[in-house]
Amino acid sequence: MKPPTEEMWNLTSEEFYNMWQFPNCLGSIDGKHVTIVCPPNSGSNYFCYLKKFSVVLMAIVGPHYNFLCIDVGGFGKNSDGGIFENSVMGRRFNNGTMNVPRPKLLPRTNDVTPHVLIGDEAFRLQAHVMKPFNQRVSRVDRRKEEYNKRLCRARRVVENAFGLLAQKWRIYFKPMHLKVSSAKKVIKATCVLHNYLRSKTCNTPYLQNMYFTTQQNNAMNNEYQNFETLQLSGDRVRTQFVNFFNGGSRI
Repeated sequence: MKPPTEEMWNLTSEEFYNMWQFPNCLGSIDGKHVTIVCPPNSGSNYFCYLKKFSVVLMAIVGPHYNFLCIDVGGFGKNSDGGIFENSVMGRRFNNGTMNVPRPKLLPRTNDVTPHVLIGDEAFRLQAHVMKPFNQRVSRVDRRKEEYNKRLCRARRVVENAFGLLAQKWRIYFKPMHLKVSSAKKVIKATCVLHNYLRSKTCNTPYLQNMYFTTQQNNAMNNEYQNFETLQLSGDRVRTQFVNFFNGGSRI
């Protein structure tokens, strides 16, 4: 799975807006608990809230249900937000070395907004991670409820991707009787094969760019810092999206 390039992120953002009407979106993020047998001498590290032993597949998914970035092997006891922030991809998003494009105007507005990931309530609100408002808040505010609807509609691509993955590779329907190290390899292999099959069935420039570009990619060693993004707060960015989805600041 190739490290993301700025070109790939830009194509992802365009596709998310065209298909799911969510602008400046780099991907939908979530974690999937993959059931395993209890590893020896592991204590409660792998015991999750679902009352089973699991490792976590943390994934950023594109608009066509393909995996853009994954992190495999997080302890089942940990939250999705904590696993993401402690992962390599999470740290690189935080320090600005994921080749993320610079902030740009939301369509037909004057609001310069960073590119973001979209997740559920388990993630921490940041300038590059958007999450829904609490239901108690959104119920009494129509504008925030509209934002929640738009975010959840675009965010469901990650849930759909996990469903497609499990239906294609039926090993996900039962506990993996493997060592943790071997289970990680199986999960990674199925994700790569899933992307391969998606590239064969979805003939779009977006997917072609993921696998057939000739550009030399040094994204993971890039020292680029997106200072404009780092200076914005998550609340301020989310407010910009609330205004956009409710017709504010249009030009």
